[in-house]
Amino acid sequence: MKVLVVGQGGREHALVWKLANSESVSRVYCAPGNAGIADDATCVDIASDDIPALVAFATETQVDLTVVGPEAPLVAGLVDAFTQAGLCAFGPSAAAAALEGSKAYAKEIMRRGNVPTADSAVFQDIEDAHHFLKQREDQPWVVKADGLAAGKGVLMCANRNEAMDAVEGMLVDDNFGSAGARVIIEDTLVGQEASILALVDGNTILTLEASQDHKRAGDGDTGPNTGGMGAYSPTPLVDADMMAEIEERILIPTVHAMKLADTPFQGLLYAGLMITNQGPKVLEFNVRFGDPEAQPVLVRLQSDLALALRAAALGQLDEFGPLKWDPRPAVCVVMASHGYPGSYETGYPIRGLDDASSQQDVHVFHSGTTRQGDNIVSDGGRVLGVTVIGDHLDDAKRRAYEAVRCIRWEGAWCRKDISDKARPA
Repeated sequence: MKVLVVGQGGREHALVWKLANSESVSRVYCAPGNAGIADDATCVDIASDDIPALVAFATETQVDLTVVGPEAPLVAGLVDAFTQAGLCAFGPSAAAAALEGSKAYAKEIMRRGNVPTADSAVFQDIEDAHHFLKQREDQPWVVKADGLAAGKGVLMCANRNEAMDAVEGMLVDDNFGSAGARVIIEDTLVGQEASILALVDGNTILTLEASQDHKRAGDGDTGPNTGGMGAYSPTPLVDADMMAEIEERILIPTVHAMKLADTPFQGLLYAGLMITNQGPKVLEFNVRFGDPEAQPVLVRLQSDLALALRAAALGQLDEFGPLKWDPRPAVCVVMASHGYPGSYETGYPIRGLDDASSQQDVHVFHSGTTRQGDNIVSDGGRVLGVTVIGDHLDDAKRRAYEAVRCIRWEGAWCRKDISDKARPA
């Protein structure tokens, strides 16, 4: 089959690479892609949010399956447009994508499904939000922009004053634009985070193996939140018993609640969890593959990804069967531009990509790159995701950082502790 991947980041590069290696796939296109994706697919100069142009291309090229990487086109109704055109696309409808597009909506779905999550309140008025905080203990809070904010709309606040400042930044200073026109203030959950990705066809749920992301910019989970500085899979946080609990208490009730709300979910359901002393609780839902979680998860997947995604899109997951996995662990280290997640410069030539990629079981997925003449240059905040499978976790980590050391550009940096959370305290 011919497959179109929509997007241009590291998640999309991992999807393209995996789909290109599927026996069922004859050709992969990517719109718009990046310099690394161009080595594995035919890049098409169409923006990921240009829905009419994407529909026209898929129709003219007779694409059999379209896989949508980023969340914004899903929330904007890309899958609805493809469905109306008689095209097969993997992802939720715009109505179902509100599970990520609106954190307040996600909280309502969790309330209906009795899904464990942090207690919270939603505000659009600054005075109401301040009154809420003043009436409660001076404690750590989490303040979230309701809408899409490129993974940066969650602020961890150590006390009431920080929470008030965060709320003011969203509702008054417009720091997150329309995404912050409504805010969620919620209790801080304590524990370790885990990421659960699941294929859903509206009724059947096929859970992928768990991973653990590293959101903070600095080692030891310090500094500001980012889109993700690295991930590894599997994680000892989620054993078979924990996964069964997550499916029973979180995934199944959420999919059921979506169906009862007349917004049945088809696509990739991502549950960002905190594993607390009271069990798993939902931090957030996303409606697409995580980035960078997709990278270590997909390099371990041995099943044909294209057939699995098409089965989900067609409502046939119950006929697909269990997924097969490489038992070895994988580690992904994100290399970023100086200044990220704040302001940063781009356009720096990247050296050593071939040296890193030539090593066994090393995959260098491009997140923010472009080609200028003979050079591949940095073109984003998160630039590369160096992903390695190892015989054991320490081996995967060691060889990931060995590959990282092969790669250089001005201002490149990364966290040094990706996967260390898997070690016993």
